[in-house]
Amino acid sequence: MDLRQNLLSEERNYLFASVLLIFISLASVGFSMLGSDDFDLARQEVLLRKIGHELLLQSGDSTSRVLPVKKIAENEYQISFENELSFQPDTLVNTIQSLLAEGPFARDYVVNVVDPANASVLFGYAISKNKKDDIIACIGRRQPMGCYAVNIQFKPTGISLAKNEYLFGSLFALAFVGLVFLRSVKPRRFSHYSRNKGLIRLGSMSFDAATRKLMINENTIDLTRTETRVLHIFALSPNEVIERSRLQKEIWEDEGVIVGRSLDMFISKLRKKLEFDPNINIVVIRGKGYMLEISA
Repeated sequence: MDLRQNLLSEERNYLFASVLLIFISLASVGFSMLGSDDFDLARQEVLLRKIGHELLLQSGDSTSRVLPVKKIAENEYQISFENELSFQPDTLVNTIQSLLAEGPFARDYVVNVVDPANASVLFGYAISKNKKDDIIACIGRRQPMGCYAVNIQFKPTGISLAKNEYLFGSLFALAFVGLVFLRSVKPRRFSHYSRNKGLIRLGSMSFDAATRKLMINENTIDLTRTETRVLHIFALSPNEVIERSRLQKEIWEDEGVIVGRSLDMFISKLRKKLEFDPNINIVVIRGKGYMLEISA
């Protein structure tokens, strides 16, 4: 029982460590995404100022300032200018489109050129990832000198889509790692003692799972690989009922097949090899399974 308890304790500790590692990884991803959002917003504002700079240059103004970019609503920004300017609509469309392609935001957005005095829209258009949904009109008419502001509204889901895909990808990878770990827990019951050079005491006999041997009175009895695996399960739970289905599952399932009568054959062979100690026997518990019975 102590051996079994130690093994289960080790598996619980290993599972706890794995869950903790996954939690830390998710937390790291979350914090990195928050930091990345702040960086992307700062970079986007720089691009918006660059758009204002290019529009001034196209208007022939290389000296006046682009005023600080304003966030006028969720996902909507305003570019305003110190002096009046003029613009060619098709040039404005191409300039904004090429510069926003450098940024972290998606390509779905609406642009409105407004009069800051009364917020009336003087020119506007919409760009979509699906080009057939673009809405662009009146691009052939140059706008006269005037006091303009450019409002750019981004599609809300476009800002975080790439990061959500990254997060889902990370969660999928972590879930895969967790699945691999859970599948590895079962074989650990056997491999624990394969790595441990110590012997398992069974009455007056000693069982060495690593070398596949039973020893009694300086005599050594060789075991096959499958006999070792069967006896190892019994040795971890002496005087306890082991269900037949469990033995079949743990011994043969990893090999892709479960053979019903093979278990009886190996039980019979083990009984003969355990006969050197009359206090040890594998008994049948009808309707339940088997038990490694070790008398005091």
